[in-house]
Amino acid sequence: MKALLLAGGLGTRLRPLTERWPKPMALVGNRPWLEHVVLHLKEEGIEEIVMAVKHAPETIRQYFGDGSRWGVNIQYAIEESLLGTAGAIKNAEPLLGDRFLVLNADIIQRTPLVPLIDFHHKSGALVTIGLTEVEDPSHYGVVEQAESGRIARFVEKPALHEAPSRRINAGIYVMDKEALRYIPPKREVSIERETFPLLIEQSGGLYGRLLGGYWLDMGTTDRYRKLHRDILDRTFPLQLHAAERDQSIWIGEDAEIGSGVLIVPPVLIGSRVRIGERSVIGPYTVIGDDCEIGAQVRCAESILWDRCKVRMGAQLNHCIFGHDLELGPHHRLHEAVMNRVPGGIS
Repeated sequence: MKALLLAGGLGTRLRPLTERWPKPMALVGNRPWLEHVVLHLKEEGIEEIVMAVKHAPETIRQYFGDGSRWGVNIQYAIEESLLGTAGAIKNAEPLLGDRFLVLNADIIQRTPLVPLIDFHHKSGALVTIGLTEVEDPSHYGVVEQAESGRIARFVEKPALHEAPSRRINAGIYVMDKEALRYIPPKREVSIERETFPLLIEQSGGLYGRLLGGYWLDMGTTDRYRKLHRDILDRTFPLQLHAAERDQSIWIGEDAEIGSGVLIVPPVLIGSRVRIGERSVIGPYTVIGDDCEIGAQVRCAESILWDRCKVRMGAQLNHCIFGHDLELGPHHRLHEAVMNRVPGGIS
């Protein structure tokens, strides 16, 4: 079975981090989230992958190539214009088999996929939606379904006391290729507002199955922060490319920690990072690969992507830095979210 990864979104709510960087390539635990998705598919026995790309497609193609580095085969379906979720699936049709898996690649999830695929086989569905339960469904399209799993309707953003369930679309689907005839070609099509209602009305072949595991829409910077707190707290058991040197202190290869440095867990420090003497790092701090942290720096509850430089005496608190940013000596920043600008921050 092939998997189609929808990786073409603009990620507007994560700007400025996604100004030049596709949202699924945002670093999660110091690796692009899309890389974690590929590794998860490999673990689940899915090695044929199609990536639907639109925003900064060369960034994704240059990073993943043909997928051989991860032991998978990757092809690309490029959108010339924004096509929406269903339109992107239709655009990839020539590369897909008779039955395939679809994942919204900017949704954070870690769930067993085989039970969802098995359910789809047995139900006779054209499309099976992976569902997740949320505490407050009033911000989502909520699913009403029969005991068989067949979906009767979606109720858009209901009041809490009027919601038919707490189940919402988790952004994972198993689809038969026959379902693609319900999607018109070469235009933007919403899968939730157009395709799914049409399937319910004309075929009754839309089913849903509740998923287990972790799920989070990382669409905002607040959720992006929460995601990393969950990783460092082990609520989200993501495999990190670093050794746990002490309780909840992960440090990558060839990192250099200066004398008198205090690391306050939980902290993740990437590979080839240099931290100057008498700095204080943590808690809830993630430092990307090849970063340079000067002496007497204070960095708490912050996320730094790769190759950032923080000069002597600077202080960061509740900040998120994109790739290659530089903060000058003795600067103080609180709750800043920044991406690369010419000349850095001085």
